[in-house]
Amino acid sequence: MGGKSWIDEELAGSQFRDLRLGQRLRTLMTQLAGAVGAPIPLACQDWANTKAAYRFLSNPDVSEREILDGHFHATASRAAAVEGPVLVLQDTTEFSFQRTRPEAIGAIGYAPSRRGDDGRFRLHTVCGLLMHSSLAIPQEGLPLGLAAIRFWSRAKFKGSAALKRHVNPTRVPIEAKESMRWLANMQAATMLLGAPDRLIHIGDRENDIYEFFCATQEAGTHFLVRTCVDRLAGSGGHTIAAEMAEVAVAGHHRVEIGDGTTAEIALRYKRVHVLPPIGKQKRYPALDLTIIHAQEETAPDDRPAIDWKLITDLPVASAADAVRMLRWYGMRWKIEIFHKILKSGCRAEEARLRTAERLVNLIAVFCILAWRLFWMTMINRAAPRASPRLALANDEVALLDRLASRSPPGGPAYVLTDYLTQIARLGGYLARAHDPPPGNTVMWPGWARLMDIKLGAKLTAPTCG
Repeated sequence: MGGKSWIDEELAGSQFRDLRLGQRLRTLMTQLAGAVGAPIPLACQDWANTKAAYRFLSNPDVSEREILDGHFHATASRAAAVEGPVLVLQDTTEFSFQRTRPEAIGAIGYAPSRRGDDGRFRLHTVCGLLMHSSLAIPQEGLPLGLAAIRFWSRAKFKGSAALKRHVNPTRVPIEAKESMRWLANMQAATMLLGAPDRLIHIGDRENDIYEFFCATQEAGTHFLVRTCVDRLAGSGGHTIAAEMAEVAVAGHHRVEIGDGTTAEIALRYKRVHVLPPIGKQKRYPALDLTIIHAQEETAPDDRPAIDWKLITDLPVASAADAVRMLRWYGMRWKIEIFHKILKSGCRAEEARLRTAERLVNLIAVFCILAWRLFWMTMINRAAPRASPRLALANDEVALLDRLASRSPPGGPAYVLTDYLTQIARLGGYLARAHDPPPGNTVMWPGWARLMDIKLGAKLTAPTCG
């Protein structure tokens, strides 16, 4: 990272049939990075650049694949450089938009709007896009980058409850369902990152899909999923829940649940012979999987008791192994943070583009910027004593030195955390002695303000001749 331009390094692997498109992507990325959350006209500053950005986003030779190709290659390089397991976090998020012609974008679901004469809420179709992304991180939690992504929308949304009245979902092949996104992203991320045996694909309860479990086995990789389906186990005469009810507590673990509060959970785990759904037993084999049950034995008065059930193909031989799996699953929240940066930091849902194709291309650009902001926040915690040039260009280091009146500027006494904390202070971080490290919500406004200061410094710099 660092050097003259992190954007050039991140897009080095991008390949367009027309080299001018690659150059325009670099220009657009630079403009948007210099005005985080700003609309395209404000980021581009003039009509010529704004029109060029619109033309790029609407070009039929441009898609999210071409835009993100360089970032994917950079993610693979960063993953290859780290040791130990790589966690691949999967999740889906929605982008909703208000349009006079929503059919040009598509639908994502229903939402209540106003009450009718009978007092009931009327439902309206929500216009928008869905995005399913895979974020790669090591055990330490530093975001390495995206490893796979899929966008889609629905021409018409009927709702899963309405569909279930007409068809048994267990009889529908996975290839015909939106759930196929979990398998497709797993396969794409595994192919990109290589070394499938060290990858652990992590998903929430929506990822509790038997076909997904089988697909990971075929790909030679691993999974860790929060389970919500009580599947048939053993010879088929009982379920997983019945088998786990007979397992003794193997240990206890204390977890922090926020505001300094802790909770003690009991751990149970067992290797279980899991059967596929009845309607799919001819197509899919039975699997030997590990079930981990982490449960708070005494329910507190002010919140629901913790009750996590995880399923994985990895072996668990001790309570320490079970705790490690819980910590890995707890990392899944990082992809939620990434989506929050996209929506709150980059303000993706405020884009005014009129078609799904243009919006997808813009969100793909935002994905690279959102990852960078997330990475800067986390590298401050992972390597605070590193050189500031790990994350910042030379002119940015010099500018921050001037703002802080450092003497001598850029001296060895100043490390990465000094500079990133200063950026966070530009975004409202107080940097008091008892404050935790700055988070994303102060980093993105701080970075945007630094870019404004950088522009001002450039305009006021003395010129020769």
